[in-house]
Amino acid sequence: MKLRDLQQTIQSSCFKGKIILLLGARQVGKTTLLKEVISQIDIPSIWLNVDEADILQAFETATTSTQLLQLIGKNNKLVVIDEAQQITDIGKKLKLIYDTNPDIQIIATGSSSFDLQNKMAEPLTGRKRTFYLYPLSYKEIAQDQSVLEARRLLETRLIFGSYPEVVNNPGSEKSTLIEIANSYLYKDILKLDNIRKPTHIEKLLQSLAFQAGSEVSYNELAQTIGNIDTATVEKYIDLLEKAFIIFKLPALSRNLRNEIKKGKKYYFYDNGIRNVLINNFSGIDLRQDKGALWENFLISERIKNNHYQGRYTNMYFWRTHDKAEIDYIEEEDGLLSAFEFKWKAQKVRFANSFLEAYPNHETAVISRENFEHFVGL
Repeated sequence: MKLRDLQQTIQSSCFKGKIILLLGARQVGKTTLLKEVISQIDIPSIWLNVDEADILQAFETATTSTQLLQLIGKNNKLVVIDEAQQITDIGKKLKLIYDTNPDIQIIATGSSSFDLQNKMAEPLTGRKRTFYLYPLSYKEIAQDQSVLEARRLLETRLIFGSYPEVVNNPGSEKSTLIEIANSYLYKDILKLDNIRKPTHIEKLLQSLAFQAGSEVSYNELAQTIGNIDTATVEKYIDLLEKAFIIFKLPALSRNLRNEIKKGKKYYFYDNGIRNVLINNFSGIDLRQDKGALWENFLISERIKNNHYQGRYTNMYFWRTHDKAEIDYIEEEDGLLSAFEFKWKAQKVRFANSFLEAYPNHETAVISRENFEHFVGL
């Protein structure tokens, strides 16, 4: 059990009058984290795993607060409902428990966004606090192993990613990662929205994996996949985002006439999943895409750290029609921080057009030599 950055945050959020939602992809460690949280809170508790058919059926048939409380048990004050997104009207049922027994702390987990089927948003307005758990962060690994060991294994993380089972099985990273991808990657997605052609999802993910760090066109993706329209591509990408496989980086556009205004890039929350999809586990020195791997790693690590630290930032990339560009931009409290990512340290000249258009800014080049502060160490 590696200590997760969220553990103390979740523990301190319990019994503060809010339902806690813990969201994240399957196999990122939600169950392990919450069992550790429960062990630190010495009160009667119950764990209800909705992946088990009898528990799912019990929730489906319970329609009143009395029936729901019978499921929980009258003495249990801490209730974990694991994979709760599978329950019909889960938002309304959690609201019933909350409103009739506010002294019970509910923690519900999900491996796809609850609002994917509009189950949670309206019923739990003002009643919930949401956290996201990602694959292990570089910071968490370094704190567990040592900064020196984490640095030594940096290239391993770029190739095989940071799912807990992958990190905990050195020497078997490839087979472990492939098993995770084959067993869990599409598990929730294919249940949703009557997806009848999983090959389209697979081809779309492969196309996005090859284009990680590059601008994406829905029309071009539809042509690459074949027999699919742009509206379906957009819908599938939305599902993939809500299943915590990919995330979008939009273009920053406010001042300059020749800025790209509707551009978008997609990245993967885990480098290993991206490499499974393109079936490439070659070492960094042999790869043509090392820049994309480095960029994907840094942005995903930044997202993890920002969330765990409670930092709320807007994220962008920036490019103009005459090819001036910046890899990554954060906006926080009106300040823009612009970053260029380089595998090897080098001087970078930021475009004058950006510097002049956005005077309230900071700039930095992030390389192997100085990246640790950027990811939270």
